[in-house]
Amino acid sequence: MKIKYAFLLLVSHGLAVAIGFAGGIYALPILIAPPPPSLADISAGADGAMYSAEFHRDLEGSDAFHWGEGKVSIGRDSISLMGSLAPGPDYKLYLSPEFVETEAEFNRLKSRMALVGDIKTFANFLIKLPAGVDPSRYTSVVVWCETFGEFITSAKYK
Repeated sequence: MKIKYAFLLLVSHGLAVAIGFAGGIYALPILIAPPPPSLADISAGADGAMYSAEFHRDLEGSDAFHWGEGKVSIGRDSISLMGSLAPGPDYKLYLSPEFVETEAEFNRLKSRMALVGDIKTFANFLIKLPAGVDPSRYTSVVVWCETFGEFITSAKYK
């Protein structure tokens, strides 16, 4: 009886630790995220945009924990989102030569994509384009979780 009781305690406590750890991984990016850019900054970026597109939750590779929604504006100097992303660690913004909506498609095209930068906020973002990255050479914008290799969202802008 004592062995069975000890085993149940071990399993229940192990499960509690696993749930706490998973919750911490999910909550930590939210807790350490900087404040999002102001609506005025986002609007200014959107006003000078060459292209725009929409993130939608219903993409093939998106799910309850990996999604984005809102208007993406692509300008000569920056890319902005007026919307939201599911919280997560190590999000990167890419420009892709083709529209992708799954992890397999992303991995197939990653070598032909341009890494724009890190996404640090989950409600709106504004990211400066690196020197030499020309959005007109691409068709789509993609949000990717580098740490876990997870597709988050994408949108085709041309």
